[in-house]
Amino acid sequence: MKTKLGLLYGGKSAEHQVSLQTALAVIRALDLEKFEIHPIYINVEGEWIKGPQLSAPVENVKALEFSNANPLSPLSLAPALFQAEQQEAAPLDVIFPLLHGPNGEDGTVQGLLELLNLPYVGNGVLASAAGMDKVMMKNVFAQAGLAQVDYVAFIKSEWAKAKEEAYAKVEENLGYPCFVKPANLGSSVGISKCTNRAELDTAFVEAFQFDRKVIVEEGVTAREIEIAVLGNDEPECSVTGEIVPKKDFYDYKAKYEDGDTALIIPADVTEEEYECLKEMAIQAFKALDCSGLVRADFFLTRDGKALINEVNTMPGFTPFSMFPLLWKHTGVEYPQLIERLVNLAKERHAEKQNIKYTF
Repeated sequence: MKTKLGLLYGGKSAEHQVSLQTALAVIRALDLEKFEIHPIYINVEGEWIKGPQLSAPVENVKALEFSNANPLSPLSLAPALFQAEQQEAAPLDVIFPLLHGPNGEDGTVQGLLELLNLPYVGNGVLASAAGMDKVMMKNVFAQAGLAQVDYVAFIKSEWAKAKEEAYAKVEENLGYPCFVKPANLGSSVGISKCTNRAELDTAFVEAFQFDRKVIVEEGVTAREIEIAVLGNDEPECSVTGEIVPKKDFYDYKAKYEDGDTALIIPADVTEEEYECLKEMAIQAFKALDCSGLVRADFFLTRDGKALINEVNTMPGFTPFSMFPLLWKHTGVEYPQLIERLVNLAKERHAEKQNIKYTF
């Protein structure tokens, strides 16, 4: 029997278009002999729209937006959203949340799927929430003893009341250059590199457009190395990849629009460096209680010291995305990767069903 796979994509976040590109890539890669594809689109207003079952790959993202369909409420009509057509009593077998950013990658949708008791691909509520919030993530990494760059964080209200004190704290603890980022956003949205206080002020204004909390990280001279992790209780690592941006850093445009970045796979690292990166990636995966998949991002300094930057609990699957490319070079092709993720989702769900609650 085919697996009834629900693809959940779009979302009310700054990464809406990224999610559409991810959904398009996944649909094109799915084996229609093995999967029924049931699209569930969340538009920019946050309305949920269930599209018709797909019988063939779609040509572009416009075909995935279903602008003429009637929106549904995920609160009152959640069961209908996650049922296969013509089988009103049968829920979908697995949900694949292809959502990036707030209200998708941060544990909110994962919580809904947990309440509906549906298997879903990827990380659970805790790992998704902690992985989305860069401050909480770095706090967990610090507790786990993982080496990372120095950082400070601010919420918008405290910054608005004492901007000069905030900037002085950055300069005292980190110096320049430094990077200002929205705490709860990915895909390099709202990130700025700062070399002086004027740039720092502009960067804070920019970052606070996307979140109420920002994180400022120390700038380091290092290579950007990434490694993909796949699994549940026994995670495996891919080969490493290196990002060599032609610009100052790996921004949104370079990542998703013009591909103005060199991706070197496998990265030129020593066996000792690879083993260190792999060990740290798995340690980070377990520290956050991850499941399914993550992409772990590192800085590798000139003297070979590895610093974990962050993990992405829902890495993109676009043509420019590192996660599927890393696994391809490890020997796992895109369709196989999707199948493994679906099987990992079923495995984790089955394990949860065996937990007995007594009252």
